[in-house]
Amino acid sequence: MGTAAGPAFDTETLRRGIEGHNAADLLSLYADDAELRVVDRNTQPSHPMIKHGRAEIAEMLNDVYSRDMTHKLEQCVIQGDHVAYTESCEYPDGVKVLATSMMSLRDGKIADQTLVQAWDE
Repeated sequence: MGTAAGPAFDTETLRRGIEGHNAADLLSLYADDAELRVVDRNTQPSHPMIKHGRAEIAEMLNDVYSRDMTHKLEQCVIQGDHVAYTESCEYPDGVKVLATSMMSLRDGKIADQTLVQAWDE
């Protein structure tokens, strides 16, 4: 008797969404009740920006991926129900952004994500 595997996380959708500026593809990876925490210079660890649910996460993704900049998925590691990835970005004026995320999955969808980002100043 075998064991049934749960739904797999779709890394190609992650890559297409990030590199193709497609917030809808990215949003499809999130559970309805997902939580996203963002830590950066403006929203430091003791007061991160927190987005609850797909509607709030969609607002953020639509903003980020509508900007005139390039996005590249650099690395992605999956281990069980955890995913980690690094994304590099660059604005036309040469300003660079580096972001890293750690995510917990539930049924193959992102249930919880912590994103840490830094950019040139």
